[in-house]
Amino acid sequence: MSKVASAIIRSAKKFGLLDKPSAALTMLAGGRTSASINTTRLEQLAEGLESGWKDEAETFDFSMVPTAEDIKEAVSDLCEDMGVSRIALLVDEAAHIFVPEQQRTFFTLFRDLRSPFLNMNAAVYPGVTHYGEAFQPVHDAEFITLDRDIWSANYVTSMKEMVERQAEPKLLKTLREKGENFTILAYAASGNPRLLLKSITKSPNLSAAEVNSAIREFYRDQIWSEHSQLASVYSGHRELVDWGRKFIESTALALLKLRNDVAMAAGGRTSLAIWVHRDAPKRAVQALRILQYTGVLKEHALGIKATRGEVGTRYVVNVGCVLAGESNPSQTGLAIVKASDPRRMVEFGGTQEIFQSLAFISSDQESTSVSDALKRRLSRSVRELDLTEWQKDKLEELSLTKIRDVLSAPDDRLQQAYYVGPARARQMKNAAETSVLEYLSG
Repeated sequence: MSKVASAIIRSAKKFGLLDKPSAALTMLAGGRTSASINTTRLEQLAEGLESGWKDEAETFDFSMVPTAEDIKEAVSDLCEDMGVSRIALLVDEAAHIFVPEQQRTFFTLFRDLRSPFLNMNAAVYPGVTHYGEAFQPVHDAEFITLDRDIWSANYVTSMKEMVERQAEPKLLKTLREKGENFTILAYAASGNPRLLLKSITKSPNLSAAEVNSAIREFYRDQIWSEHSQLASVYSGHRELVDWGRKFIESTALALLKLRNDVAMAAGGRTSLAIWVHRDAPKRAVQALRILQYTGVLKEHALGIKATRGEVGTRYVVNVGCVLAGESNPSQTGLAIVKASDPRRMVEFGGTQEIFQSLAFISSDQESTSVSDALKRRLSRSVRELDLTEWQKDKLEELSLTKIRDVLSAPDDRLQQAYYVGPARARQMKNAAETSVLEYLSG
């Protein structure tokens, strides 16, 4: 709240409004303001809180902190004073700065601050942003994505226009002469502008040999290198990072390759997507979220029914990663993409063996601090889990009182409780896994 209020005050200062008496500015600053002021009382409070861990006995006065309603009323008054239609707040890196619990708090505030005079804008990231129950993405925000859908009619045109706006004359000429090779790289990027621009720099002449080399070098090596480096940054998720790479490289891509070879030989529809059951273990879902963050996967549709009527999520595998398995991507890549159908999916059920092979806790590669944090979390009560009171009562009836107990209990142990079948047992286990995974995310 302090940073929001301070940002508004700094902008008002640029309009020369701090010399005028203003109840709105006084409220936002936690006290009177002037053009010469360097730090407001509210900013001083924020600085004290950020260093408060040094002295646990220190106390703070929060009475000056404005509520969301206070800020909206102040912004309304300021807009009238400044003669502007609205103030826009631009929030970057929210998903990187906050752990999941704090992200949910932030997006609740994000929702509460909306008004006709205040626009909230935040950069979010696929796979690693947690909105919480209070914030409904469909109703509480408008999503503008940088990624493009490879199956949209104007996909290649929009990707080409983006490159042309930044291209030098030599590259513009090359794009006109070798449009088909550019099209292959555009599809390989799977709608991600950053990936397209990187691959273009590796193939400036857009020759077939350069395109083949760029796809193999970037989508078979570099993108996976960036993914694996996350294991060093987030040591608590090392097991998930490594499993995700193995799952896509050794299983998903191999199955897609087999299916596409058969389809191309028979003139059928090819596949670039996988489907994962909604009851897949949370540790596997978290691994898939990390793959989305690094651009290997992209969530394409929720609540999709598979062949047996089961419901799950469809993910598009990065097309470049799919084409990197071809002996000559420049020759076969375009045909594979044009024959693809999002409804053609490689399916993975919730109890698939590949998911069960993912160990939940890394035992030998964690730092001491992660191990200590993990032990503390595992010792917490099941009453803290995101479950109904009835479900928590059932766990305690089985003497599963700690999060550790739930994680270590096999599914058939959970099903010993009255009215607990396979689906509810999986919900209970998933809640425990989510609790620990999100705790380690920070």
